[in-house]
Amino acid sequence: MKRDRHLFTSESVSEGHPDKVCDQVSDAVLDAVLEQDPFGRVACETLVTTGTVAVAGEITTTAHIDIPDIVRNTVKSIGYTDARFGFDYKTCGVLTMVQKQSPDIAMGVDTGGAGDQGMMFGYAVRETEEFMPLPIMLAHKLLLELTRLRKENVLKYLRPDSKSQVTIEYADGVPRKVDTIVISTQHASNVTQTRIFNDVKRYLVRKIVPKKYLTKHTRLLVNPTGRFEVGGPHGDSGVTGRKIIVDTYGGVGAHGGGAFSGKDPTKVDRSASYFARYVAKNVVAADLAYKCELQVAYAIGVAEPVSLMVNTFGTGKLPDEKLVKIIQRVFDFKPYSIINQLDLRRPIFQKTAAYGHFGREHEGFMWEETNKVAALKREAKKV
Repeated sequence: MKRDRHLFTSESVSEGHPDKVCDQVSDAVLDAVLEQDPFGRVACETLVTTGTVAVAGEITTTAHIDIPDIVRNTVKSIGYTDARFGFDYKTCGVLTMVQKQSPDIAMGVDTGGAGDQGMMFGYAVRETEEFMPLPIMLAHKLLLELTRLRKENVLKYLRPDSKSQVTIEYADGVPRKVDTIVISTQHASNVTQTRIFNDVKRYLVRKIVPKKYLTKHTRLLVNPTGRFEVGGPHGDSGVTGRKIIVDTYGGVGAHGGGAFSGKDPTKVDRSASYFARYVAKNVVAADLAYKCELQVAYAIGVAEPVSLMVNTFGTGKLPDEKLVKIIQRVFDFKPYSIINQLDLRRPIFQKTAAYGHFGREHEGFMWEETNKVAALKREAKKV
């Protein structure tokens, strides 16, 4: 029988990418509010361009926060510390345009309902130890290592803005080998592309990518245009919430369309997406399926979901409709219950805003726990 072979590609972007700068600023504002007021309502949007950061949105809170100070500290922590980069924390202008949350929205949320309508998805697969798709996990890990090399001055020519892309060849639904790796990294003007290529191969690819996936045919493309000196907000504008596929599963599975960063946990765009990941991961960890996608949908102001769907793509040990019933017995999908179960009133969100919200098992993110495996197995035995 002929094997099903296909290529699948995912990308990641570093914390210095303009869109990711915005995500981190928005979540830094959220964290600052939650640190003083765990019940604060935040919907914060950020825009960056050459020399300017603009922060807008709706914030209702008893907290007293200094948004310009938060912006500058965030930009500094990312690594924009030198005016020669075209953007830096000391000289950038900061505009703030913030108002209170609409009372029409608050009326529904105050009673425990969802902060908006919409559908959210969660996904898990037994391809990696993190129960994540291999392409996006490798893309994230390559950039995490690149960032470490930059911040620890191992490669002093590196600058904060970078991107990665990983193409995996699958055979019968299982990852077999890395076909192509693309790394684009901002750099100083006094370094050759040959040096960058050799360093990426030595310090990134050989360290991060498991040998079993590398072949003599694996392609490595580094700064394919031949130069990447102008980057960050000086090279391109950025906006909060524009990297939703980078934030989730790298294009595997579906996405409801809602961004995460800058939103407090009453916004189900964020909290219910985290919970859907939590559920899907526990289903796979319980060995009830090789992969699992879950959709949940809400109406604004209503606590109970309007729908719940599971798709195991033919890999489930039980029919999908039976898995739905098992999940409903084990998990409570009401927004206020999700917030409590995942402990989402903590100021933990800035560190979610780069290198993916999922698959990070040592960051204290409750949605990555697999503490419902035993309960799922017990319920599955009753079917």
